[in-house]
Amino acid sequence: MSRTRTALLAALALVAGASGTALAVAPGDAGIAAVPCTVDYKVQNQWDTGFTAAVTITNNATAKSSWSLKWAYAGNQKVTSGWNAKISQSGTAVTAANESYNGTLATGGSVSFGFQGSYSGTNAVPAAFTLDGVTCNVDGGGPTDPGPTDPGTPGTRVDNPYAGAKVYVNPEWSANAAAEPGGSRISNQPTGVWLDRVAAINGAGGKMGLRAHLDEALKQKGSGELAVQLVIYDLPGRDCAALASNGEFGPTDIDKYKTQYIDPIAAILADPKYAALRIVTTVELDSLPNLVTNVSPRNTATPNCDTMKSNGNYIKGVGYALNKLGDVPNVYNYVDAGHHGWLGWDDNFSATVQTVKQAATAEGATVNDVHGFITNTANYSALKEPYYTINDSVNGKSVRESKWVDWNRYVDELSYAQAFRQEAVNQGFPSGVGMLIDTSRNGWGGSARPTGPGAKTDVNTYVDGGRIDRRFNTGNWCNQSGAGLGERPQASPAAGIDAYVWIKPPGESDGASSAIPNDEGKGFDRMCDPTYTGNPRNNNNMSGALPNAPLSGHWFSAQFQELMKNAYPAL
Repeated sequence: MSRTRTALLAALALVAGASGTALAVAPGDAGIAAVPCTVDYKVQNQWDTGFTAAVTITNNATAKSSWSLKWAYAGNQKVTSGWNAKISQSGTAVTAANESYNGTLATGGSVSFGFQGSYSGTNAVPAAFTLDGVTCNVDGGGPTDPGPTDPGTPGTRVDNPYAGAKVYVNPEWSANAAAEPGGSRISNQPTGVWLDRVAAINGAGGKMGLRAHLDEALKQKGSGELAVQLVIYDLPGRDCAALASNGEFGPTDIDKYKTQYIDPIAAILADPKYAALRIVTTVELDSLPNLVTNVSPRNTATPNCDTMKSNGNYIKGVGYALNKLGDVPNVYNYVDAGHHGWLGWDDNFSATVQTVKQAATAEGATVNDVHGFITNTANYSALKEPYYTINDSVNGKSVRESKWVDWNRYVDELSYAQAFRQEAVNQGFPSGVGMLIDTSRNGWGGSARPTGPGAKTDVNTYVDGGRIDRRFNTGNWCNQSGAGLGERPQASPAAGIDAYVWIKPPGESDGASSAIPNDEGKGFDRMCDPTYTGNPRNNNNMSGALPNAPLSGHWFSAQFQELMKNAYPAL
């Protein structure tokens, strides 16, 4: 390919004017010094009266400590809200200036921001941009473009993003862990970064935003490979079967989810500055499985889950997220697959894969936007049960008849994850999909850990005496008493498993033990109350929750200390 840069711009401008979705961009390549700056302006989502756009500036001139980008619209477009820049408009003229945290723009460096706007008629891409008064995307008659590939050609993803890579250590979690007595023993472990509300993208309550984490990841990366783990978690009507982690968007707020949450995240991840990172996203925990197990006519149904199944917004939201995030060449999407104690029964298992596939082929997504699946996220299910198997029997009765197993097909996460992967491949997902297992809190060590099989008096005595998972029921999920840190994060630990990961940061609460007023959209769920006697989803057992817990995501010192005490392998 050999085309002049001005010819490329002209072609793109014609396409943009026709569709409103193309780029206005001069790609970086040899001879770039003749172009002082380039601007990539993409209309990402457009409807009858509005649109969202993502803008990336690349500076090829002297490094800057602040910047201001200007353009003018040919039509009646109006910017209504923005992120990662201070945007103002007067008539058709728009100015986007840096925020306090992204003013530095090195030579060759890039910065991205986005906005939502309104329009009527046409929505043409602006014809010209100036950065601090200098016109961008113009080379003044310089050399032809010798670039070997068209802009936007996807990169080649590796089979396993964890293989041969370090994993990002969140400095905020690390500081909390290190401040605890004995916490320095694990404070260097990698954990997930939870983007559980719109405010978390830019940073809320003094916490680091997404760009700050990615910038820190670049520092930790050095000359090797590094994976960053992000939790995408803000669906409309989120967590319909529980209250502790309810979200900020109502059941019908699918457009807000797309434009205010997913689009800004996708714009940041697409910044070329972060192209060298392996970005692992765990997509929308506890969502799609709820459409299988907690909807009518089941006795575990909730009105909220029935609503989300009928309106389709879980399917649409996950599909949209997979599509948008999957367009970024260095992003690896892993979709939530619950855990064995939720979905291991015959009537749940295959149906969940079908539901995930429905989402993975919605809103422009394809199964190729799914790199794998993750199980046990923020849960406590044992990785392996060493002292009994699903094939054991006592006095002619299968362990499946025990109260604990309750006719499940699986007794631990490793066997479940490997089987889930195979079922996904059977149903049309790529044969190379991998699995992640969250082992942050499923160690179940300490003095109460069994050291051998239970007595074969009867099937219940046998299972209860030998099981290392010491919950009252596998349906218990909130701040479980007696839990311990599990296997440390590691790549390729077993067949079909890309990694053991700590996506849920140990020491961060699952939910408050009692109602706590808050502005985070988080309700009070009785499953976090240690006095609660249960519901059909946990076979009416006690909740097993620790007392005095704070809101979900907040630091819970007592839990952290218990997790360290009961770690397996021991610290």
